[in-house]
Amino acid sequence: MKPTIYDIAREAEVSATTVSKVINNTGRISVQTKKKILKIMEDLHYQPNMLASAMKGKKTYTIGMLIPNMDNPIYSEYLKFIESYGRELGFSIVMCNTSEDPEKEAKHITLLRKKSVDGFIITSKFKNEEVLKGLIDDKIPLVLFAYERPEHNIDCVVVDDYHGGFKVTEYLLSLGHRRIGVIAEDALSSVERVRGYQQALINANVEFHEDLIFLSHSTIDEAKVQAGKLLDKQERPTAIFGCNDMLAVGTLMAAKNRGIAIPKELSVIGFDNTYMCKIVEPQLSSVAMPLQEMGKQTLDLLIQEIENVNNLKHRILMRPNLVIRDSTAELRSFN
Repeated sequence: MKPTIYDIAREAEVSATTVSKVINNTGRISVQTKKKILKIMEDLHYQPNMLASAMKGKKTYTIGMLIPNMDNPIYSEYLKFIESYGRELGFSIVMCNTSEDPEKEAKHITLLRKKSVDGFIITSKFKNEEVLKGLIDDKIPLVLFAYERPEHNIDCVVVDDYHGGFKVTEYLLSLGHRRIGVIAEDALSSVERVRGYQQALINANVEFHEDLIFLSHSTIDEAKVQAGKLLDKQERPTAIFGCNDMLAVGTLMAAKNRGIAIPKELSVIGFDNTYMCKIVEPQLSSVAMPLQEMGKQTLDLLIQEIENVNNLKHRILMRPNLVIRDSTAELRSFN
């Protein structure tokens, strides 16, 4: 495996930006640091991509898009709308799956930068802070899609997760449910969805029970396990909100394994409104994001960055909508 700029930075205990400045002979770098970096480059037989340097400033009409998990169908939905609108604008989208692995994130970013992509779209759960900071410091055009990092000054297009969680809970409360469980994942989106859930309970004067919230990896198998813990409680919930469709589908499976009828004995609702909602039985109620408009806004922002049209950073917040199907019902139908 060829060494990358991030390998050099790690060995030299400096940022990737510092290494880039040495390679391009820009910025103020001490003689001692420059010598150290050049020595490590020599030892590791690192060859900078001079073609990319030569092409700097020339568009390739190619955009790199990083997603964390191809197993989750929401990411193929993201790609579908972004790729379609990108094609209309004359841009090709190169998609890379990172598997939520910081090393893969670094390798994909390095490869795409060598290929002189015009900019990046990062969709969620990007873990390599050094690589992200390198993109920001190098002023590489970058937009976050359905994801945000408030601590950084980055363009982002996001769904109002808080509003989505609030509307889900408000809807379940309107059906008469008071004991509502949640299967969440370790992500900012789930944090906001749970915050909306809590606020809806407060507004309805319904007691919040922390032991009704279970964390899960974003896989159906893990969701089955965590939902099973909820359903095995002596006083189990009458409704469960899965913070994405995979978590909700895992919940449906856990309920069926226990002979719990959906929605007669348990209402289940997801978030994302992926194709999975229509292929399970009963069909899953969910929350739909305006993905087509989000994709358009994302590419418009990115192309403005590429063209240096606007130096201001934007946070575009869009509202989701409930899509009601057969997996939710009024509480009285249990009796």
